[in-house]
Formats: sequence, C-alpha cells, structure tokens
Amino acid sequence: MEAILEGQQFHGRIVKEGFDCYDFIQATIINFYAGCGEMSLARLQLERGIKEHVASWNALIAGYIRNQMIDQASLLFDEMPERDVFSWSSMISGYTQSEQSELALDLFQRMVSSRIQPNEITMVSVLSAIATLGTLKEGIWAHEYILQKFIPLNDNLSAAIIDMYAKCGSINTALEVFYQIQDKASSVSPWNAIICGLAMHGHADMSLKIFSDLQRRDIKLNSITFIGVLIACCHSGLVEAGERYFKRMKNVYHIQPNIKHYGCMVDLLGRAGRVEDAEKMIRSMPMKADVVIWGTLLAACTTHGNLELGEMAEKNLKLLDPSHGASTVLMSNLLADAGKWEEASLERQVMQSLKLKRSPGRSDVVW
Repeated sequence: MEAILEGQQFHGRIVKEGFDCYDFIQATIINFYAGCGEMSLARLQLERGIKEHVASWNALIAGYIRNQMIDQASLLFDEMPERDVFSWSSMISGYTQSEQSELALDLFQRMVSSRIQPNEITMVSVLSAIATLGTLKEGIWAHEYILQKFIPLNDNLSAAIIDMYAKCGSINTALEVFYQIQDKASSVSPWNAIICGLAMHGHADMSLKIFSDLQRRDIKLNSITFIGVLIACCHSGLVEAGERYFKRMKNVYHIQPNIKHYGCMVDLLGRAGRVEDAEKMIRSMPMKADVVIWGTLLAACTTHGNLELGEMAEKNLKLLDPSHGASTVLMSNLLADAGKWEEASLERQVMQSLKLKRSPGRSDVVW
C-alpha cells in the first residue's frame, strides 16, 4: 500500500513537471499501476495520455496479461491504432500462458500475414504453444521458419526448440538440436530442456550423462535442472542416486527444493516400495503437501498394498480436494486388494453418486 501511495505522489510530480508527455514515461507509469494490480488506474493513464504512443498500449496489454485478464488484453489489442512486434508477441505469449494455444497460433499466422517480422521472444511463445498441442508438423515448420528468417538463436529460443521436439515425441531431433548448440549455450536453459526431455521419454542414462557433462561446465544450475535429474532417477528406479542428487542440490549447489522436487522424491521412494520413507519425506517438507503429493503416496500405497498409509493419504487428499476422482479409484482398488470388498464397493458408489472424473494431465514447459 505504501508503495502505491509513493508511486502516486511521484506520478503527480511527473505530471506537474510535464514529463508525462514522453512515451517511455507514460508506459512506465502504466507498468507501475499494472504491477500494483491497479488495472483501472493503468487504463485511465492510457485514456488520458497520448494515444499515438504504441509503448503505452503495449504496457497496458502486458499488464492485463500479468494480472491474468487475457480477455481485456485481447479487446485492447483489437483497439490498437498501430501494432509493433512487441504488441503481437505479448498477445501470443498471453494466449500461450493462459493455455489457449490454438488462439496463440492463429494470432501468429495473422502476424505473419501482416508482414510483421517475429523475433526470438515471439517464437519462444509459438513453440511453447506447439509443444502444448504436440503438433510436430507445425513444430518443424516453425523451426524452419526461424532458420529461414535468421531469427537469433539465443538460449531461450534454443531451449524452446528442444522442448518442442521432445514434447511432440521427436526426442532424437531434440537431441540433435542440443548437440548443435550445446557449446554455444551460456545459460542452463537448453541443458534443462534436453535433460528433462530425455527423462520424460525414459532415457534416464542419457539424461544423467548430459547432466554429468553439465556439471563440468561453467554454467549455473537451477531448480529445474534437478527436477529433470530426479525424474530420470525416478523412471529408472535409481533410488540411491536420486537421494544423493537431492542432498547435493541443497548442500553443494545451495538450491532449496520446492514442492516439485519433494514430489519427485516421494514418487521415487514410493515406486521402490519405501512408502514409509516417502511418508517421512512428506512430513519433513517445509511446505504443506498438495494434491499431487498425497496422490503420489496413495498410488504407491496401492501398488505395494500399504492400507494404513493409503487411508491416511486419501484422508489428507480429500481434505484438499473432496471431488478428487482418481483417489477414490485408487482407494477402492487398495481396499479390494486387502479383501475389504464392502468398503471398496462403498468407495465406488461414492464416485458414481458424485459423478467424479479424473483430471486430464498436462505438461509444463521446463527450462
């Protein structure tokens, strides 16, 4: 609240001195109000300002997107008297972030038809949208377009290309692209993309081999790097290795594990039948376990027939999400395996009466 008041006082001084006529200052003011969540004030600044400043329109569009107001951003985009590459890129990014990948790609086609040259920022969002849809043919076209238009291949764009091929099922092409750019990469993003991509495709040995190579380079690792490493260990059942990497992440690289890292460890321990250790891992977490964590433990208990911990996991899961259909199925199977047919039948009846459905899976872009 104090920051908003101080900003408004500074805004008043800018107006008094007549500096608000400059486009970059007007855009900065809009960006300030948007950053504070005051979108009505951000819009008012545009309405009272000079309408010819494209930067101000872009700032407001970016503010709407940042505040998850994609519909308002779209309406504003349609109102714009003039658009530049940043206008198009912001909207394409907004659609991608809001899981409207088809609209993102439709807008990109409009952009190309308008003869606006996309940049590397545009293409990162386009590739992310394609990766979400899993449409390899469009991904190949986008990659060729980048090369034909000589769009600079920075680390983020290289990572997006690798991630797109991996998520579209062409992991060998992803690996080829990585080998072409690995010595040019100055950040960890492309490495993360291939480590995670290989891990998700079950190529744990190759994923960990590339991670080993990464450790010998002067590139700073981040939390996403270790998500890929732990997924690789999980898919290959490398429990001791996973535990070792988890400890090294904290003790050697000083990266604090987030809930996704703990989720990987719970899955790793659970798959190995160490459900008690998985439950202890959950209890040791500095944050509260979410639906994914408890669901992972419940799945492990079902696989390994641990009724006591399974009931505890389901209880905690239902406290977070009473309509979680997958947990009811798992619990029913666990009870049936334990010979508790009546209780299993009751679980099924609850699921049918509430018309529970399993949530669809989704994959995040990981760089």
